[in-house]
Amino acid sequence: MANPVLLTYPTASPKVKAFSTTRCGGVSEGEYGSFNINPFCGDAPQAVQHNTEALTTALQICPQHLILPHQVHGIEVRQVAEDFFGLSPYTQQLLLDGVDAVITSVKRVCIGVSTADCIPVLLYEPKRMVAGAVHAGWRGTLQRITQKTITEMRAAFHIDIAALHAIIGPGISTTHFEVGQEVYDQFVEAGFDLTDTAEWKEKWHINLVEMNRKQLVEAGIPATQIHCANRCTYDEADMFFSARRQGTASGRIYTGILLND
Repeated sequence: MANPVLLTYPTASPKVKAFSTTRCGGVSEGEYGSFNINPFCGDAPQAVQHNTEALTTALQICPQHLILPHQVHGIEVRQVAEDFFGLSPYTQQLLLDGVDAVITSVKRVCIGVSTADCIPVLLYEPKRMVAGAVHAGWRGTLQRITQKTITEMRAAFHIDIAALHAIIGPGISTTHFEVGQEVYDQFVEAGFDLTDTAEWKEKWHINLVEMNRKQLVEAGIPATQIHCANRCTYDEADMFFSARRQGTASGRIYTGILLND
């Protein structure tokens, strides 16, 4: 029986639950072992279903209220509203295809993103009770998906950005995120100041966590309202999935946020 081991985060409201799954407590095998709920990475469907049901049981929500988009390293943001749950499963899947960030104000619905070295970012406003989940790999970071999600949240929910809180979950550290010159050049061309977010060690190493933290601050979120997990998926591959260590045919952690009544 699966029993997911979760990394939970402190939040500014007892009604907001924020967490990341770990590799532990599931029934998946091999490089998917043992707790993977992502159906898009090659894991056995029965194991994915078993693990998913265990997670929704732990969260005390129905399986249909666990939102997991099919990410493509793009910048598409999807709002999940009440009417989403009146759609057919096929239509729901279509709406979540090609999506790398999700926002919602619906209670008892867990939105989240899947990562295995990329940076997961959670956003929430504890008074208005709205939330967002962002998948920020290097391509999404380059295109400022975190800031785009904040803009979408403001447009949809009329929030004050200064009231937002953010959580940056486990991701690859600067030490292990080595990139080619062409990737470094893309960040320079996009206007990024890499003075304190890139290091040269025979090749360039980029600090994706700090890049996203800076984007949050630039967007208007106070630095004191940003929590960083400071956990490296590559270093802790026994606890988290790491595509750079395991290859892409491996599991994913799920970083989610749930607004309770």
